[in-house]
Amino acid sequence: MDNSFIGEYNHSLDNKGRLAIPAKFRSSLKKGAVVTKGLDGCLFMYTEKEWNKWVAKLSEMSTSQGKSRAFARLMLAGAMPVRIDVQGRINLPKYLIDFAKLKNNVVIAGLMNRLEIWDEKTWDKYKKQTEPESEKIAEELFV
Repeated sequence: MDNSFIGEYNHSLDNKGRLAIPAKFRSSLKKGAVVTKGLDGCLFMYTEKEWNKWVAKLSEMSTSQGKSRAFARLMLAGAMPVRIDVQGRINLPKYLIDFAKLKNNVVIAGLMNRLEIWDEKTWDKYKKQTEPESEKIAEELFV
């Protein structure tokens, strides 16, 4: 299997903004990572390689389009490089913690090329809303 991120993991965010990364993901992130404001109320975390691919896609968007500018601002201005410390943790800045409304209990979800960092209650609410619709969503996406 390649270095795809998959799975759901519960971790704690300490009062200094430190968050342990699941051990199985650490080797993929050892060269560094980028955390940014995500969608649906979470944070996105990319390896440096995947982040550079994402930035290339964003740079192709038209700056004359207001929605393109707004989305690029969300992703790029909200981004922060992070390093995993010797205990396998990253340090999240307050503005990202506030954006995702992270409390003590956090879910780290692997989604192939990125990790998503969710407040546990927000994640549970999101799943309760989307899981009952999973068959309908699949039918619409895989026509």
